[in-house]
Amino acid sequence: MTARTTPPGGAAGKVKNGGTAGKVKNGGAAGKMKNGGAAGGVRNSSTQTKARKRALDVLFEAELRETDPLVTLAERAADAEPPVRDYTRELVRGVNSHQDTIDGRIAEALAAGWSLARLPRVDRNLMRIAVYEIDHTTVPDAVAVSEAVGLVAQLSTDDSPAFLNGVLGTVVATKSSS
Repeated sequence: MTARTTPPGGAAGKVKNGGTAGKVKNGGAAGKMKNGGAAGGVRNSSTQTKARKRALDVLFEAELRETDPLVTLAERAADAEPPVRDYTRELVRGVNSHQDTIDGRIAEALAAGWSLARLPRVDRNLMRIAVYEIDHTTVPDAVAVSEAVGLVAQLSTDDSPAFLNGVLGTVVATKSSS
């Protein structure tokens, strides 16, 4: 049995086999908990991992509410609980300003029969963050992919990590030609 949970202002996590999703500090996600155990999917995250998760929260919320991500970012920064990191701001602003190009890169990498609209909201926005990092920052490609796959493993479907890894692998492989 799988129960979906949605932390306030956050993306959906999973709890399996009777586990409970307790409060996670520092803006982390509830993650996957299997067999009623402790927070196995939640790890001690780096500052940049936390910033990526918060950027995902902002982009997810903006898309869900159909608002400008920069307006949502400003609202979350004004709330300041938890504080919005500089890297979160960079990611949200970067994805927002390059979204058409980023979405084009993702669409080109998707298998036939798949579209951006068909992807789960969490997966779509994590791909956007990763593609922004791959194409527009100095973050090593492997780190951008690994971080996105790690977050999607905590927050989305069981099939999402492999799918996201494949799409982002194609994005990396076609990087020099774009």
